[in-house]
Amino acid sequence: MRQTRWILIAGVFVLTLLVIEQTTIGSYIDLASKTRSAFRNPLPIFSSLENVAEEDTKEMLLQRIREEAAKRKIEPVDARIDPVWKAIPGYNGLEADIEASYRLSQGLPPGEPPRLVMKEVSPRIHLDDLGPYPVYKGNPLKPMVSLMINVAWGEEYIPAMLEILEKEHVHATFFFDGSWLQKHLPLANEIKQKGHELSNHAYSHRNMSQLSRREAMEEITKTQRLLEQSLQVRNTLFAPPSGDFDRETVEIAYTLKLRTVLWSLDTVDWQHPGPESILRKISARVEPGSMILMHPTASASQALEGMIKEIKRKGLALGTVSDLLSPYRVSVESPFLF
Repeated sequence: MRQTRWILIAGVFVLTLLVIEQTTIGSYIDLASKTRSAFRNPLPIFSSLENVAEEDTKEMLLQRIREEAAKRKIEPVDARIDPVWKAIPGYNGLEADIEASYRLSQGLPPGEPPRLVMKEVSPRIHLDDLGPYPVYKGNPLKPMVSLMINVAWGEEYIPAMLEILEKEHVHATFFFDGSWLQKHLPLANEIKQKGHELSNHAYSHRNMSQLSRREAMEEITKTQRLLEQSLQVRNTLFAPPSGDFDRETVEIAYTLKLRTVLWSLDTVDWQHPGPESILRKISARVEPGSMILMHPTASASQALEGMIKEIKRKGLALGTVSDLLSPYRVSVESPFLF
């Protein structure tokens, strides 16, 4: 009996060894088979390695782009109410478009900085959000100024001024007195065809603050109808004659979807100063955001080319009043690459 038990135990032990041995041998055989297969067809292994390398390279490039983008980012500036200058427009910021920058930067030589594609970022508060406040100037961070040409007389000087503006590739904003506009629609249309902005200067050059609400409304709407019906102009600006207005004037214009605009720099050309005097004033006082008031006078006509050259010399762009008051960055800035 005892002998039989030992024989059974010995048999189980031998059988266990055989199973273990078979499993180990099978594992080695399987491993050897896979190894031989890998050497015969190594592409899957190398493909995996290449994918890992590509992902690492992409992430490294994206990281460099993000680092450069952080250095170049410019925060937008909200529109605000200034205690002196009243409504100040907002100004767009800049940030990098990461995906576009990555696409542009692929394949650059090692060590070369990535190319950044910048895009504008809108402020949270815009000029239209501020309500009925007058505007005297653009955002001081925007390197642009505008020429405001108020027209109620002096049509004989307009052709010469238009020629200078065209020569210098500058678009101005013409504010028309309605009674003048009614008599000079062909000339106003020529101004429009040359790309200038046409806007509202009331109808009969009266002091707006001295008018009743009904009279003030009529002064603005009569000129607005002329602009819309006779010239197909969709205007959004109103410049009160002689700069005379009160709170009600601004509110009336606001109900008509017009923004009341004045100026921050006056040529006082109606007093017939010499052109040199106007140029000295512009050179000394012009700054980013300036809105420069002038009229079609002999003084302004003679000073205009020099004014434009001096403004450009100071590194400032010239645009219409609407261009200046918009939050968009000047065209040479955006979109651009670093």
